[in-house]
Amino acid sequence: MEAGLPQILTVIWLGILTSISPCPLATNIVATTYIGKQIGSGFATVLSAAAYTIGRTIAYVVISILIIYGLISIPGVSNFLQQHMNQLLGPVLLITGLFILDLVPLRLPNVGYNTGMLQKLGNSGFLGAVVLGFLFALSFCPVSAALFFGSVIPVALKFQSRIFLPVCYGIGTALPVIGFAVIIAYSTRFAGIFFNKLSVAERWLRRITGALFVLVGLYFSLKYIFRVINF
Repeated sequence: MEAGLPQILTVIWLGILTSISPCPLATNIVATTYIGKQIGSGFATVLSAAAYTIGRTIAYVVISILIIYGLISIPGVSNFLQQHMNQLLGPVLLITGLFILDLVPLRLPNVGYNTGMLQKLGNSGFLGAVVLGFLFALSFCPVSAALFFGSVIPVALKFQSRIFLPVCYGIGTALPVIGFAVIIAYSTRFAGIFFNKLSVAERWLRRITGALFVLVGLYFSLKYIFRVINF
């Protein structure tokens, strides 16, 4: 089964929402700003931000391949998922929506990186930016973990998309980061105002997305588990 336009747009949107969520947003701004300071050129800063997002995308694709390929390569698990994926999606989307809305706490272990290593990567040009993006992508925050593992992975698993949908998610995460790089590189004075406005917009966008997840999760549960609706 191939993913259609609704799934592609949904995954891209989830990537965008991940990038503008508070924890990833702070990480992306710090990484982009730091890399830009080392380079000193506006255009090169934007290119380095693109390299940074490539590293993040590679991390998401690697994780997706390991999870999806591992599950569908086991015949019993693969058959079970093909038959019951819609039933599983209901509770998964419902719980993910509650995580996104912060109605259910999600605590993750902190992943720390050596400051010297990060500084060395920041000074290593485009390749260092790729590695930096890869490492930072592995530092999942509660919201980003809920979005990726609770929505992108199940949808990619449903359509057996090991690479394409995770890449779309990576593209979604890349769009805001490249926008940040352009603002930081060419309009530093405007950056502070923009990020303050963005933090306000992110709260509302996250609430809307979380509410939609809860509604879709309820719909799938009522339709495929309890079978009380037929539309």
